[in-house]
Amino acid sequence: MNYAELDSFYRQIVGTVRAGGFPCAITSGMACVNYGVVETTNDCDILCGTDGARGLLTTLQEVRVDGEGASYRGTMSAPLDTRWLRGGWTAHFVWRSARAEAYLDVFGVPPRGTGDWASEVRDLYAGRHTVAEMKRTNRERDWPYATALGAQLLAAGDARGWLHIFDLDVLEAFADRIPRSDSLLALRPVLRLLGDARLKQALHVEREFWFELDRQRLSIYQRAVRPYASAVRKDPMATRIPLSAQHAVRVEWAEKLLPTNPIHDHGVDAMIADARGELLKLFEPSLLQWLPDVRENFQALEKRGHD
Repeated sequence: MNYAELDSFYRQIVGTVRAGGFPCAITSGMACVNYGVVETTNDCDILCGTDGARGLLTTLQEVRVDGEGASYRGTMSAPLDTRWLRGGWTAHFVWRSARAEAYLDVFGVPPRGTGDWASEVRDLYAGRHTVAEMKRTNRERDWPYATALGAQLLAAGDARGWLHIFDLDVLEAFADRIPRSDSLLALRPVLRLLGDARLKQALHVEREFWFELDRQRLSIYQRAVRPYASAVRKDPMATRIPLSAQHAVRVEWAEKLLPTNPIHDHGVDAMIADARGELLKLFEPSLLQWLPDVRENFQALEKRGHD
């Protein structure tokens, strides 16, 4: 399948779920293609309203690639179930045929997401602000995309773009064009250093903070998933076709072994403190005064707890 065929395939899935009355949107790489900051990508990430998990699962059971149905991908994939989507887990799927493979990752809560992502959907795509928040990962390749999306937001008059730009030259290019409110400066203190020689180093420390936060986040999920992944790996029914059979097995093991919300269990404050502690091993304590307030970026998980 070429990119146009994949794009049409994933759009069909999202459109079907939305027709059923649930928020759903393409995000991450394919959204970046849509916004012109990436040329192409082979897989797809989608955001789905957590109450729409069952409807999405039904859709995935029905769609085919060259006649082949979907399967869960990997033993660490959480089941596509409201309980785990609410806790920040991701469900992973693949379609494999002789001609092509298609990959789909499903999020119920956008990592590092603030606000109501569903209210900012454009066509079938998550809004630039949501996509940029999701791109603050521990992968170096994602950061130019966050910056490019932030620049597009600022160019459109959306001051939230200031939160996503991590390139010194781009920040300075907008310095005199778009105002920065006190509330924005409180969220991202490094913006106070525009025109200051300390900005370059402060930006570096800020990026390292986001890198470490993502490493901490992933580590929490990886520790929580091990017993479940081991059980799924040993269960011969876990890879059985059809998808409905695989799903039933994963839910059964998840109910026994997979915490619904490990970030809540660990504690958001503890995770942030752990990340700051790692930075103190590398940088002078005075540099940490310019770090952003990130609690809002994890508030959705903290609020939901085990509901």
